Amino acid sequence: MNPPPFFCDVALARRIERVEADLMAAAADAARLRRGDDPGFVMRVAGSVATFAEDGSPFNKIAGLGFDGVPDEAVLDEVERAFADRGAPVQAEVSALADPAVGALLTARGYRLESFENVLGLALDTGYERASPPGVDVRVARDEEFDAWLDVVADGFAHPDGQGVPSHEDFPREVLLNAERDFATAGVVPYLALHDGSVAGGGSLRVADGVAQLTGAATAPAHRRHGVQTALLAARLADAAAARCDIAVVTTQPGSKSQQNVQRRGFHLLYTRAVLVREVPPMGATRTSGR
Repeated sequence: MNPPPFFCDVALARRIERVEADLMAAAADAARLRRGDDPGFVMRVAGSVATFAEDGSPFNKIAGLGFDGVPDEAVLDEVERAFADRGAPVQAEVSALADPAVGALLTARGYRLESFENVLGLALDTGYERASPPGVDVRVARDEEFDAWLDVVADGFAHPDGQGVPSHEDFPREVLLNAERDFATAGVVPYLALHDGSVAGGGSLRVADGVAQLTGAATAPAHRRHGVQTALLAARLADAAAARCDIAVVTTQPGSKSQQNVQRRGFHLLYTRAVLVREVPPMGATRTSGR
C-alpha cells in the first residue's frame, strides 16, 4: 500500500518559508562581506525579509511574506524605496498558504503576477541510504574542488532541459557564480558528482530547523541520462536524514524535469508560490502610504 500524499498545513508552510527567508538574509549578508562596499540590505517585513545583494542577484526579493500578519504600508514604502534607489524591481514570492490579504495589498500597490514556482516536500526518516548507479560517485566537495563544483553547476544551469514552464529569470554566469559562493558562505554545503572519474554535476544542501533545503542541482549536458541527478538527490537525502531533519524541500519550475525527477523519488507538491513584481518607478515618482 502506497503512503498517503504529504499534507502541508499553514504551520508547516510557515516553517519552510521562515527557513527560506533566513537563507536569503544570510546570503545577502555574505554578498556584502564578499563585495566589501555594502550596496545591499536586509530588511524585516512582518516576519519576512526583503533582501538585496547586488545588481541582478537571485537574492533580490521579499521572501516569507504572509505568515506573520499583513505588512504595514509605511514599511513597504521603505522597502520599495530601497530597491528603487538601487534601480531594481521588487520581487515578492508569496506562498498560496500565506494570508490572502497580502496578495490583495501587493496588487493594489502595482505588483503584477510574473510567474509561479512549486515547493515540494518529502517526509524524512532514518531509512535513506547513499546509492549511486555504476560509475557515479557523489561526495561533499573538498575545498580544492570548489571551483570545479562552481563551474559544473553554472554550466548545468546554463543548459536547462527545457521541459515545463520556462523560468522568468535568466542570470548571467558571473552572477550565478557569485550567488553560489554566497550560498556557501551562508552555510549551504556543496556536493560534487563524478561520472567515470570526470566532474559531472553538483548540488547543495542546507539544514535548518529540521528542514533540509535542496538548494539546487545541475548536471553537465555531456553527463545527463546517467543517473547523476538521482545520485545527488540520494546522497543529500541520506545526509539530511542523518542530521535528523523531518522534511526535505525543493523548489522547482512548474512541470519541469526537476519536478518530475523529485516526484519520482516520492516528493509531493506542498504549495505554489506566486512571484509578484513591482517594476522600478519612473524617475521622480513617489509613493505615499495608505493609497
